[in-house]
Amino acid sequence: MEACREILVNGIAALNLNVTDDQVDQLLGFIKLIEKWNKAYNLTAIRNREEMARLHILDSLAIVPHIEGKRIIDIGTGAGLPGIPLAICLPELDFTLLDSNAKKTRFVKQVVLELKLKNVEVLHSRAEDYHPERAYDAVLTRAFASLPDIVKLTAHLLSNDGVLLAMKGQNLDAELAEITARKSVISVNIPGADVERCLVRIQSPEQAEVI
Repeated sequence: MEACREILVNGIAALNLNVTDDQVDQLLGFIKLIEKWNKAYNLTAIRNREEMARLHILDSLAIVPHIEGKRIIDIGTGAGLPGIPLAICLPELDFTLLDSNAKKTRFVKQVVLELKLKNVEVLHSRAEDYHPERAYDAVLTRAFASLPDIVKLTAHLLSNDGVLLAMKGQNLDAELAEITARKSVISVNIPGADVERCLVRIQSPEQAEVI
C-alpha cells in the first residue's frame, strides 16, 4: 500500500487539505476494504488500488472546500463515495450515507464499523422514500442521475437554505438549462488524474421548478 500512501499524501498536499497521518491510515484501510469486498459485492469497476486512490479517494476529497453545513447526506453512496472519505477527513460533521442497494449498504456499514467512524449513519432506502425528522444542510451526489432528476428526488431532504452539491463530468449545458434555481459550476481538479470533473452547486432547489 506504500504506492497508495504516496498518491494520497501527495494528492492531499496538492489539494491543500489538513489531513492527519491517522486519517491517511483510515483512507488506506477503506481502499483495502473495497479491494477485499469488490469481487463478491461488485462495488466498483476500478480494480487497481492506485486508481482507487486517485479516482475514488482524491476525487471525493477534492470537494472538501465546498462542503457546507453540519448535517450532510450522500445520496446513492454506493461503496461509500464520496461520504466515507469526507467523513474520515471532516470528523466534526455528521454524514448520512443512503443507497437503495442492500449489498452496498451492508458493505458501507462494515466500513463504518471497522474504521470506527462515529459520525456516519448508513441507510438502505430510495431517496424519494426517505423522510428524515430533521432536514439536511447539504445533499451530496456522485454519478447518481441527471441534475433535474437529482433535484426532484432530493429537494425534500434539504433545509430551506440548504444546498445540493452534485459531482459531475463536463458537458452539462442541457441539464443546467432545466434548473431554474440559483446555481454555479465549480471546476474540480483531481491530483494525478487526467479526468474532467466539476461540482454543481444548487441553492435551495426545493424553492425552484424543474423545466
